[in-house]
Amino acid sequence: MALNIIREFLSPPIYRQFRALLGRGSHDIKFEGPFPSWDSALLSSLGYHQAEILEKVLAATLKVKKGVAAYERDSVVFQEVQYSWPVTAALMWAAARDGGRLSVLDFGGSLGSSYFQNREFLKSLEQVNWMVVEQPHFVKEGQKFIQDENLRFFESTEECLSYDKPNLVLLSSVLQYLAEPYKVFSELLNLSCSLVVIDRSPFIKDDTAADKIYVQSTPASIYSVSYPIWFFNKSSFLSRALSYGYTELSEFQAVDRLHNDATWKGVILVRRDSF
Repeated sequence: MALNIIREFLSPPIYRQFRALLGRGSHDIKFEGPFPSWDSALLSSLGYHQAEILEKVLAATLKVKKGVAAYERDSVVFQEVQYSWPVTAALMWAAARDGGRLSVLDFGGSLGSSYFQNREFLKSLEQVNWMVVEQPHFVKEGQKFIQDENLRFFESTEECLSYDKPNLVLLSSVLQYLAEPYKVFSELLNLSCSLVVIDRSPFIKDDTAADKIYVQSTPASIYSVSYPIWFFNKSSFLSRALSYGYTELSEFQAVDRLHNDATWKGVILVRRDSF
């Protein structure tokens, strides 16, 4: 009844986006914890290496690649692209600062979700190298079914760097799912790219609280798995970037609304010596 009433006041595109966001809300995705350590959370979860995840992401991405769907996020397909406009702006800015050349190191970028999300804008650029660094089983399927002249898949950052030097690092919904997020974050910051863009990352609302570890359970409508997740203290998180010569250019709200104790945000970081 409530949705029918809301539908009367919203245009069809806005209503569909509202339903999509509602479907990804806290009523579907559950969190258990906090846990005292990553290992203890891992013991209470199935892990992120379940075959079902790749199967559903590949099927959804192929629909996008073939033009059957407009956009895919976490294996869910949409008939309209849901842009993260700050991310799109950062991509265009990186290209503008480099003579129309955009080279993205998309760490943990699945099968190119962000690439396909922004591909209409990328078509206007002189040169695009979008390099996804992912788990080996994702890379294998990506190279076989998804890769094209602009989109490439690699198993390591080192392999990616041997192909091209990125001018932007993208970290979208990835650091919080790593056992050692700060180690990986530091390694990527050490590449000294002009821009580092973080999106869809959970930050604790109480900035005096330490990082927390939960177990996230995803419903069968997406893929029925569970895995550990970090909720970051934003000040501690960004202090790492500051120590590597970056400054915060912009902070923005991400699309996720998943837990009352955390806010999903994005941050655009710029190297101070690149201005």
